[in-house]
Amino acid sequence: MPGLIGKKIGMTSVFDENGKNVPCTVIEVGPCVVTQIKSKEKEGYNAIQLSFEDKKEKHTTKPELGHFKKAGTTPKRKVIEFVGEEKNWKLGDVIDVNYFSSNQWLDVIGTSKGKGFQGVVKRHGFSGVNDATHGQHNRLRAPGSLGASSHPSRVFKGMRMAGRTGNERVKVLNLRVMKIISDKNLLVLKGSVPGAKGSYLIIEK
Repeated sequence: MPGLIGKKIGMTSVFDENGKNVPCTVIEVGPCVVTQIKSKEKEGYNAIQLSFEDKKEKHTTKPELGHFKKAGTTPKRKVIEFVGEEKNWKLGDVIDVNYFSSNQWLDVIGTSKGKGFQGVVKRHGFSGVNDATHGQHNRLRAPGSLGASSHPSRVFKGMRMAGRTGNERVKVLNLRVMKIISDKNLLVLKGSVPGAKGSYLIIEK
């Protein structure tokens, strides 16, 4: 299985072996329950389904209740499927943060913070027209020319312009495990990960 489901708790800093203060992200990882195992014979592909974080039965549909009951667990809030053949896990198995080890390098997938509709300065780092003289008015954060006149008489696809920013799936590679706090299921990773506090993450080996 390539990874587990987690929740971003926040950021802190720890001292590494060289005495350097390193910024870190604290993630609550698991316990995750195996709620379904898919096989090539039945579903057409191999995969394992993990579920994370309890939720109330009154907020769960009847089909979902039956699905979780089959795995012998309580209703869960987040369900994610990991594609790949897995022979070590059985239905109802619980996997916690000890699945990872110290000084390991992990990848983290999350949804970045949504910032709404933004202009080119915030979205793409444009400097704007800059010069406020020579009769220019309110042009400091303008995008400038699009380069489209009588030819080609259209705006090319992919042109950097204003638009919706953030709220996208982002993957950060090679984050080092600084510390594992097993009794609280906490994973301390070097650096930052996408998403706001309380957002769900996928932590991959």
